[in-house]
Amino acid sequence: MEEKKVEQYYTPPPELGKWEAFKIFLWNSETGQFLGRTGASWAKILLFYVIFYGVLSGFFGAMLTVFYQTLDHTAPKWKMDSSLIGSNPGLGFRPMPPDSNVESTLIWYKASNKGNYEHWTKAIDKFLEVYQAPMSNDIMSKNEARVVCDYGKPAPPGKSCDVDLKKFEPCIKEKAYMYPDYHPCIFLKLNKIFDWQPEFYNDTENLPENMPNDLKNRIKTAKIRSPEELQTIWVSCEGENPADVENIGPIQYRPRSGFPGYYFPYRNSPGYLSPLVAVWFEAPKRNVLINIECKAWARNIIHDRVERRGSVHFELMVD
Repeated sequence: MEEKKVEQYYTPPPELGKWEAFKIFLWNSETGQFLGRTGASWAKILLFYVIFYGVLSGFFGAMLTVFYQTLDHTAPKWKMDSSLIGSNPGLGFRPMPPDSNVESTLIWYKASNKGNYEHWTKAIDKFLEVYQAPMSNDIMSKNEARVVCDYGKPAPPGKSCDVDLKKFEPCIKEKAYMYPDYHPCIFLKLNKIFDWQPEFYNDTENLPENMPNDLKNRIKTAKIRSPEELQTIWVSCEGENPADVENIGPIQYRPRSGFPGYYFPYRNSPGYLSPLVAVWFEAPKRNVLINIECKAWARNIIHDRVERRGSVHFELMVD
């Protein structure tokens, strides 16, 4: 006798309300599922992700270790023309205008208003903080790595040349950098380029034609006074236009007429400080906007105002 076939029909699950469906999703007592998975399923997926992220972290750590083995913490891998910054240093000035007007290069203040010129003097104070006496153990250790240098007396290996702010007189904090006296000081610095060595103007008979006559005379005087002083990156500041030349007045440079050569090349020595030149405008014409361009001079410094190489432009207005 043939067995009767039993036909089974699909019975749809009972319709549940939203709250009941949510409670079953949280915990289904019939299947033992929590959030849609059984305990064994949760254990498997957690084990998978632990192994996955463990292997991923180990691989990343191994690659990072290999990468750090290729780095030199004291020198960049790409130098001079092989680097992004190239081999032509830029020239910067301080104090800078407020951050709210970051694209401006105008230094404008009222000497009779202390609250007005304090912005500029405080900006210089902050800029020169690193050049001040040590205030912590870390800075003290860096300060001990600095020595007093001079022409013919560079820093020994592992040491750096100090920058004595007292030699910037009268461009010093005690005199508010001469801002209240209508004779402001502007500080110049060269951008640091690792291993860059300036080529000095040692031959005073073959100076560039576009070099200011005042600077040519300073170089020739330095040669007479001490030939070693020719080992200097010279600095000149001039009015850009004929009217600016008339209004800018006499200029002095502190402590010297440029950046002494014994600060170069920069090799990331402990406690290294970039050399500074303070440009002291003795009598700029008041209530007049003066366009000024300062240049650093060495045979391997190319001046390009557009790309800000070797020179810097700013405006000065003293009310």
